[in-house]
Amino acid sequence: MMRFSKIDGHAREFGMADGPETTDVFFFEAFKEEAEALRRLLPSGIRAAFTPLTIQECAYGLPPSSFISIRTQSVIPHSWAGLLDGLLTRSTGYDHVKAFLEASRRAVPAGYLPLYCSRAVAEQAVLLWMALLRKLRRQIRQLECFDRDGLTGGECLGRTLLVAGVGNIGSEICRLGRALGMDVVGTDIVRKHRDIRYVSLAQGVPQADVIVCAMNLTEENREIFRYEVLKQAKPGAVFVNIARGELSPHNDLLRLLDEGRLGGVALDVYENEAELAVGLRSGSAGGNETVQAYLGLKDRENVILTPHNAFNTTEALQRKAGQSAEQVVRFLSEKTFVWSVPA
Repeated sequence: MMRFSKIDGHAREFGMADGPETTDVFFFEAFKEEAEALRRLLPSGIRAAFTPLTIQECAYGLPPSSFISIRTQSVIPHSWAGLLDGLLTRSTGYDHVKAFLEASRRAVPAGYLPLYCSRAVAEQAVLLWMALLRKLRRQIRQLECFDRDGLTGGECLGRTLLVAGVGNIGSEICRLGRALGMDVVGTDIVRKHRDIRYVSLAQGVPQADVIVCAMNLTEENREIFRYEVLKQAKPGAVFVNIARGELSPHNDLLRLLDEGRLGGVALDVYENEAELAVGLRSGSAGGNETVQAYLGLKDRENVILTPHNAFNTTEALQRKAGQSAEQVVRFLSEKTFVWSVPA
């Protein structure tokens, strides 16, 4: 029997069906604008249901459909593996899906969306590093007294930008950096872009004024931007992570800021992000060490934290909804995906 518990109101609001037998696909983590776009674009014959909450917030004992779609914050119970026919993550990253498949040891067909948000995320990266260079948080605060002391910032022109992870998103970040007159270098284990000047991470960090992490997360690169690596950065360099929080341990970033080795940090992604998101949304952050660690960062003038929102533009939302609908139609008709999670 399905159990709605505390999300019953959300379930009704977002058109949730009564059980798995009446739903072709169930979308978790579908915020209002996304759910509306999906409703417009999915064929009328497909029975879809939506909730803005994660799987763990819903507290279901059984999956609400044999075909589910998530984003990055849902933790799929291992017990669901044998009950799912298909799984679609509406994200460019798929490390969370691979972790579930490996842990459950089930070959559930899984799809992802590699192409929808490269420009949106790249522009967010630019927004964040420019806000750090120009001390935007302090500028806003000092309007109250119209005081310019301590507000002298830096321009992008002539500064060195290191992009770590030169895939679809990283290559777009490089292009925007060059347009701003920056000296752009990239680091990646696959060097597929002829217009990128590649260096090793050890070569790139000491010369960079701006470091952007755009890597996909693997077991090999987890915590790659640890203290020992970033302490090699030039004094005042700023660090931006729009990829995965596990690539840059927050305690190491805090130490680097305290020691003055980094001039600023901007994060759109977090370690233990599912725990952080649920804790903040539920108001149960008081005794949560993960939440408290990030709350300790967020009030610093040289730190900017955003809620994993880099993908979220009007244009990217339409691309995401369209590509999600394409994936759903393909799976329901052929049991395969246009873009499958790599084995």
